[in-house]
Formats: sequence, C-alpha cells, structure tokens
Amino acid sequence: MAMQTFIGFNTINQVKKFTLTDFPLIKQDLLNAFNIRQGELPGRPDYGTILWNFLFEAQIEELQNNIVNEVQRVAGGDPRVFISDIQVFPQDNGMLIQLELTVNPTTDAERLSIFFDITSRRASYI
Repeated sequence: MAMQTFIGFNTINQVKKFTLTDFPLIKQDLLNAFNIRQGELPGRPDYGTILWNFLFEAQIEELQNNIVNEVQRVAGGDPRVFISDIQVFPQDNGMLIQLELTVNPTTDAERLSIFFDITSRRASYI
C-alpha cells in the first residue's frame, strides 16, 4: 500500500514556504487544536480543548484521568493519528503532556512532548 501524502498550509514561523506535508502537518494541526479553547471556533463548537481549564486545579488522580480523556477526544477528531500512550506531568508554570503518536496507516510511532504554559497561554512542542 502506498503511503498517502497529506498536504496543508501553515504560516506560523514560516517565511516563504507555507506548505506542510505529512507528519509536520499533522503535528501542526494537533497543536492548533490544543491552542484553541473549545467553543472559540465559529461554527464548530466541539473543536478545541478544555485542557486550559485544568491547569489551575489540584493534580489528583481523577483530574489526571480527565486530562487523558480530553487528549484522546481532541486527537480522536483527527483520523490520521492514533495515540497509544499518554503521560501527564504537572509543572510549576503549566503542564507537560507526552504522547506516543502513530500516523495511520503506518506503524511508525513518535513521542511528542507538548507543554501548556500558563504565562503565555500557549501550547508548544518541546
């Protein structure tokens, strides 16, 4: 089976070349979903995340489960990816989430670390 090529458009940190393909595109799309609060995108009330509401809560086991469920819900909106492992680490100024991500239809997995920064109110890869 031939690998499908995903092609998209990105202007973030780009100077001349605005096209992204395959895994870099998927990573950017996932990061966009984590940077948008659920309900902020006009016409798509389910798009985005409520993870930002969890940053100031006490990190108890129930909250950890809610965070994992929310990450799975957001990533589940993208049929190109499958998440096999999620780890959550509370930080002094935010939250670190590590994902084991597989791009469909391949079996190649990659670990991504996403930091949710309270001060800048942005999620970014580290």
